[in-house]
Amino acid sequence: MAPKVLISDKLSDAAVQIFKDRGIDVDFKPDLGKDKDALLKVIGDYDGLAIRSATKATAKIIEAAKNLKVIGRAGIGTDNIDKEAASKAGIIVMNTPFGNMITTAEHAIAMMFAVARQIPEASTSTHAGKWEKSKFMGVELTGKTLGVIGAGNIGGIVCDRARGLKMKVLAYDPFLGEEKAEKMGVKKVDLAELLAHADFITLHVPFTDQTANILSRENIAKMKKGVRIINCARGGLVDEEALAEALKSGHVAGAAFDVFAVEPATDSPLFNLPNVVVTPHLGAATTEAQENVALQVAEQMSDYLLTGAVSNALNMPSVTAEEAKVMGPWIELAGHLGNFTGQMTDEPIKAINILYDGEASSMNLEALTAATIAGIMKKVNPDTNMVSAPVIAKERGIQVSTTKQDQSGTFDGYIKVTVVTGKRERSVAGTVFSDGKPRFIQIKGINIDAEIGEHMVYTTNEDVPGIIGALGQTMGDNGVNIANFTLGRKEAKGEAIALLYVDEPVPAKALDALIATGKFTQVKPLTFDVR
Repeated sequence: MAPKVLISDKLSDAAVQIFKDRGIDVDFKPDLGKDKDALLKVIGDYDGLAIRSATKATAKIIEAAKNLKVIGRAGIGTDNIDKEAASKAGIIVMNTPFGNMITTAEHAIAMMFAVARQIPEASTSTHAGKWEKSKFMGVELTGKTLGVIGAGNIGGIVCDRARGLKMKVLAYDPFLGEEKAEKMGVKKVDLAELLAHADFITLHVPFTDQTANILSRENIAKMKKGVRIINCARGGLVDEEALAEALKSGHVAGAAFDVFAVEPATDSPLFNLPNVVVTPHLGAATTEAQENVALQVAEQMSDYLLTGAVSNALNMPSVTAEEAKVMGPWIELAGHLGNFTGQMTDEPIKAINILYDGEASSMNLEALTAATIAGIMKKVNPDTNMVSAPVIAKERGIQVSTTKQDQSGTFDGYIKVTVVTGKRERSVAGTVFSDGKPRFIQIKGINIDAEIGEHMVYTTNEDVPGIIGALGQTMGDNGVNIANFTLGRKEAKGEAIALLYVDEPVPAKALDALIATGKFTQVKPLTFDVR
């Protein structure tokens, strides 16, 4: 059955066609997102939801979206999506951060020109029939110093355009390396140096706990007198009250804002001040950008629903289509290893330690780790997936650590999962054979070679004669057919284990009969989601 996608905001016809061409059943209802009650009634029918900013994917909507697997936002901002609720529900949230980079960067440059030359005020004056040529004395950009806060995708484009305007560029970005800064032709500085020397300051960072109010009253006071500030990134990055006071005092010569702390912004301390240019969040408002993000979100959602490829997800590691093909068996293995330890563990889990060896260590470890945690957490919640599992683990205070190492044994690569509780540690390792099938290769430090089936039985015992006979006889007596049978031991007459792969769920009477033989110290039925 084809996946079903709802488009509840305005997207281009070309984006709708992409879904159709990829074989996805799509309902294009561009006004539905404005009616939350109507959306609530139908959202349970869909695997994917494509939106812009009008649709509000609230916790209530997400709770009703029982089949939803992905929400795609055509644009960067996802404030209209309850990402925490989506993550808990195992729903991937995607955006399109690259579709409007140039458009937003160009808007910032345009706003910088506008405030430097007081273009909006001059235009209004001239339209009114005045000829106030001497009133609107501007400043050149050439030779001035531009301070860029955030030199990522959009900020990097602004840096490039500013250098083309012969400006000196200072960049403050904790993630910008010296080598990268040198290639960009900018000087990497700390925030204090940027504030002290910049003639213009432009912001290009997301709104986070670290960036909220980054241009505070205190930091505005540290700026060079006569500075001009441009914000086309996110509202809440600048203390608007403090900035208004600095504009009135003349400490700040001008400001150009496309975004505000509260939107829609019908009132702001910055409104109606001289040499303040304001626009209604137009950073991405070009025909090219709107088309780009619409097409991009359609492609991303289609890729995920059809192939499992994840791009630009905010709550899930990205996995390319090529990675999905190669990693598929390894992701399945990681889930099985996690599922094994989860089913075997009855005490609260304190930590999960994952070792990636050889071939496995060169893969997308974020995705493999998410799959492992999902397998472990399935005992807590059968609906857990790679999106929701890390959230559940974090809520329970479980520490997750990963280690990589070069090939260290017989296999080209393997994954070893160790679960730590207050009483014990339990570990299991596995690999993927050349036939693409995951296998268990070690349990409790005991080497084995076990095929993984949907229904299995795990036993521990002392290595003594009669174990195979007891297992075969007891299963046979209770009508259980054994498809595969694996034994392992540490040493002769020491601890031993067995894994039985059986055709159907093992009835309780068969498990009781095994225990009644007196030969087994542990008998545990296991189930795995085998593809």
